[in-house]
Amino acid sequence: MDNTSKAKAFIELLNQKKFSQATSYFSDAVKSQLPEQKLAEVWNSLPSQVGKFKGLGKSKSVTKGQYEVIVILGEFEKTNLDLEITFNKKGKIDGFFMRPSTNSKSKSSENYKAPDYANPKLFTEKEVIVGSGEWKLPGTLTVPKEKRKHPAVIVVHGSGPNDRDGTHVNPANKPYKDLALGLASKGVAVLRYKKRTKEHSRKLAAFKKLTVKEEVIDDVFFAVDLLRKDQQIDANKIYVLGHSLGGYLIPRINKRSNQISGFISLAGATKHLEDAYLEQNEYFVNLDGKVSEAEQKGLDEIKSIVKKIKALKKEDLDSSKVYIGAYPAYWLDLQKYNPTHDAKSIIKPFLILQGERDYQVTMEDFSNWKKALKGKDNVKFKSYPKLNHIFMAGEGTPSPSEYSRVGHVSEQVITDIADWTHKVKK
Repeated sequence: MDNTSKAKAFIELLNQKKFSQATSYFSDAVKSQLPEQKLAEVWNSLPSQVGKFKGLGKSKSVTKGQYEVIVILGEFEKTNLDLEITFNKKGKIDGFFMRPSTNSKSKSSENYKAPDYANPKLFTEKEVIVGSGEWKLPGTLTVPKEKRKHPAVIVVHGSGPNDRDGTHVNPANKPYKDLALGLASKGVAVLRYKKRTKEHSRKLAAFKKLTVKEEVIDDVFFAVDLLRKDQQIDANKIYVLGHSLGGYLIPRINKRSNQISGFISLAGATKHLEDAYLEQNEYFVNLDGKVSEAEQKGLDEIKSIVKKIKALKKEDLDSSKVYIGAYPAYWLDLQKYNPTHDAKSIIKPFLILQGERDYQVTMEDFSNWKKALKGKDNVKFKSYPKLNHIFMAGEGTPSPSEYSRVGHVSEQVITDIADWTHKVKK
């Protein structure tokens, strides 16, 4: 059976709620992340978000190193999802993601309802292009209507191939769009754009030398150039807001930041990405209070991969092996990067925000920033007891299932960013 047929069979098992059989398609690593109970929880939460499953549409295959990625259109009552299933060379599923489909019959934006704090009478939105040539990206610039030059914020994405809105597990959750509409309602322009790994995924899948420079950083400066040329924007008040991976990379961005006035970190990571990946998986398997044999085997496999990443050398630069979705060049580039150490050289205003219920980037990371930047007058810190990784409120033990619930970025976060942006001195 080829991988496309396996992918379709796997989805059919989910539809029939045969979750135990479905997990037999998983590699040990994925079994630790998505054991039967968690897989059932994720799939059974879909009807409330996108309606009942109706069937499968067209599929495509993309080869990425030793992996084959099968993307199948999943047709649901309310909208469609791209079901992305990654197979390793042994024919086992090494990754399973569901994303709003670009071919959805009802655009995912139709599921979105603006937060109460967004006032459409106070701002306008226009389509823009960030960059040029082969890597140009579609974006949206949200600008206050008041006739004056406005401070502006550039939203820099977290990990993965994100759209401009940061559309999350539930297509109705769009944290970057919340930020744009909320901040523009308070006099701050916001530029958000589709991430390069989302817009140009096929070309980048075969690019062995990809690093965070090409994935994230280069486009930040294309965005800065765009804003500096816009007559509605105050060129002396352009700020970079990095979420998760974007926050982690702020010290790198700072090194090229002559035209950036300050930085805002939302859940900025501080640890090596492979270590954070392992910690998240350890958190997942311990959620139910016990670790099964399959889960432990999966964790051991992840630990082995992390060890291999840390052992990479320059000689591995041209290797076709893929580790946690990236070629060696990506990991080698970050091997000696220490964001908290490098952040000490940031002299521009720096606002660091953290949700205390975030299990992906944790309060330990927040503490790492505070320790490294203690006593610096240009840095301000704030954490929020009820907020998670996307700065939406929740209760109880944090888990992936809460991302399925519809929510909005906390209004307090919007207010804090807007107030800081208006008051900060360059």
